[in-house]
Amino acid sequence: MTLTLTSPAFTHNGPMPARLTCDGRDLSPELRWSNVPTGTQSLALIVDDPDAPDPAAPRMTWAHWVLYNLPPTTVGLPEGVAVRDLPSETRQGVNDWGRTGYGGPCPPIGRHRYFHKLYALDTVLPDLRQPTKAALEQAMAGHVLASVELVGTYQRTR
Repeated sequence: MTLTLTSPAFTHNGPMPARLTCDGRDLSPELRWSNVPTGTQSLALIVDDPDAPDPAAPRMTWAHWVLYNLPPTTVGLPEGVAVRDLPSETRQGVNDWGRTGYGGPCPPIGRHRYFHKLYALDTVLPDLRQPTKAALEQAMAGHVLASVELVGTYQRTR
């Protein structure tokens, strides 16, 4: 069986609702996963946008959410999850707004893609002290048992 990642808020490659964005309440999406591989010691989640700032001429990948050391027994996260409601072992990294936590889609132009990437790791990572996405990816190198992506899209209507 293959690691799966879904959301009741949007389908793979489908539009994300405004409540999950800067145009709404900026809530993190409800995410559900299953088929975590045997031997998984922790999970990591990275949400990023490779279309920044303009999908017609992307210049960077913008990190929206960085989580790691989620227990392998968790089966998802509720919509708008608060820090206090994350499993106690879970650690957060810094997004590209320079803060911890979820920062929803807020594209300046065009329809952007938001990759929700879940990783099953064969280790519990040490405390990385609010790592950037790049630092977490470096710490995960060589420890990924499986990964899966769920892509949502968003374009502002202003």
